[in-house]
Amino acid sequence: MTDWNKSLRGAIAITGCATAGIGDAGGLNDLEISSLAVHAAVRDAGLRMEDIDGLMSASLSSSMWLNKLAEYLGVFPRFMDSTQIGGASFVGHLLMAASAIQAGLCRNIVIAYGAAPRGGNGVSATSGARARLDPFPYEEPFQPFNPPTSYALATRRHMHEYGTTREQLAEVAVAARAWARLNPEAYKRDPLSIDEVLSARMISSPLTARDCCLVTDGAGAIVVTAAERAETARPVYVLGTAMAHSHRQIACMADLTRTVAGESAGQARERAGVSLADIDLVQLYDAFTINPILFLEDMGFCRKGEGGAFVSGGRIAPGGELPVNTNGGGLSCVHPGMYSMFGLVEAVRQLRGECGERQVKRARTALVHGNGGVLSAQATTVLTNWMD
Repeated sequence: MTDWNKSLRGAIAITGCATAGIGDAGGLNDLEISSLAVHAAVRDAGLRMEDIDGLMSASLSSSMWLNKLAEYLGVFPRFMDSTQIGGASFVGHLLMAASAIQAGLCRNIVIAYGAAPRGGNGVSATSGARARLDPFPYEEPFQPFNPPTSYALATRRHMHEYGTTREQLAEVAVAARAWARLNPEAYKRDPLSIDEVLSARMISSPLTARDCCLVTDGAGAIVVTAAERAETARPVYVLGTAMAHSHRQIACMADLTRTVAGESAGQARERAGVSLADIDLVQLYDAFTINPILFLEDMGFCRKGEGGAFVSGGRIAPGGELPVNTNGGGLSCVHPGMYSMFGLVEAVRQLRGECGERQVKRARTALVHGNGGVLSAQATTVLTNWMD
């Protein structure tokens, strides 16, 4: 491990977290619910808004989102970053946050995200406005329904190459719903069966509506500071974070069944100094049921092509061998356009022991992974509630 990697290991701690407007925000817009989450996270950290001198965020709805958010919050940060790599952004922000705090650029950083597409006050993942702002020249002539069509391509290829079944994909959605049923905050908490996933409305073959993430409102925020200044009694330390990128359009993806999640996860674990056996719970970006299967394979939890069998039989559900997406994930809890912020919040809550019925016993170390674009950008972080 290089000196730089060693210097960032455990250098920062997450001292506060919060969510707001999960599901239906009741007509509030993205700035309003983001503000609610930020204020709650700062209170949770035992700080005041005037203590915040760093701000990081990303948005699908504005080219100068961070300026708008800072103005709305009434903060004047010394450090700002709005790196936008899609849903992987907020996990990736932890790497820059650690670097900025270590460099003395700021002391307390808020990382935040909020959007309200369900209430009509945000930009959805399938909106025409997004398509015009972010054209895909090799795909648009075929008029795909993106992002579902792109993920359906990856799903169909995985089924073709490895024999992955529709029932195995459905296991991912059923496990997510089982966790959501234990989470009072989750948007979807009614029972869900394999048959109901398979018989749901077809969105983009072979993906039905239950294979696709929710469209909800929601905001989340975390507060990070230098580990030695973490005054809270419940700091969660950031052991290692890494990012990787491979393409933008699915048409340019070299292999539809392999992502660079293995690269980001491997580097994050190397920086953290942990093995897969040390991971007690995993929060993955489950925009579609194929995502956790691909990521678990690429990260090494199982061999390539064995993901479908790996997630079957309740292995990733409550009581299973590997707890995955313990809040219900993007499939059953919340997904307002980009998800990884909510995986971070859930990991912090789990490591603090705040999750009630869904609490993973003796949870010490969590892996959180974010995915951006169409399996394009990947970011992984390892969090823990202890430091050796």
